[in-house]
Amino acid sequence: MTSSARAGQEPQDREGAAADAARIFAMQEEICQLKEAVSSHAVVDQAIGIVVGLARVTPEAGWRVLVEVSQHTNTKLRLLAETLVHWGGTGVLPPGVRAALEDALDRHGPTRLPDPRESAAASSGREGAEEPG
Repeated sequence: MTSSARAGQEPQDREGAAADAARIFAMQEEICQLKEAVSSHAVVDQAIGIVVGLARVTPEAGWRVLVEVSQHTNTKLRLLAETLVHWGGTGVLPPGVRAALEDALDRHGPTRLPDPRESAAASSGREGAEEPG
């Protein structure tokens, strides 16, 4: 092969390498987005489960509750879902989210959120009580 033939292929090789690099970069970005989507989907599903269990509604109604609360509190759905999942473990729920959730549940479900003071009083009353036998 002559040097002029090699010189003619070099720009094509560089263009091909640049195109490959661009495709690799795009695929890496897509992988990151898909990983984020899977993670978001999982936490949203967990939050829907909390709403379903709390309000005794269908998963579809639980989804609508989350969307409404997200819109009324101007909170991204994933962040709201993380907040509800955290609340499920700690009992701590920001007042604005609590109010919006209660309103949405009033429209979609038959229950109300348990008052943290009521559940604390109930559990302190149970500590000394004997189980019926």
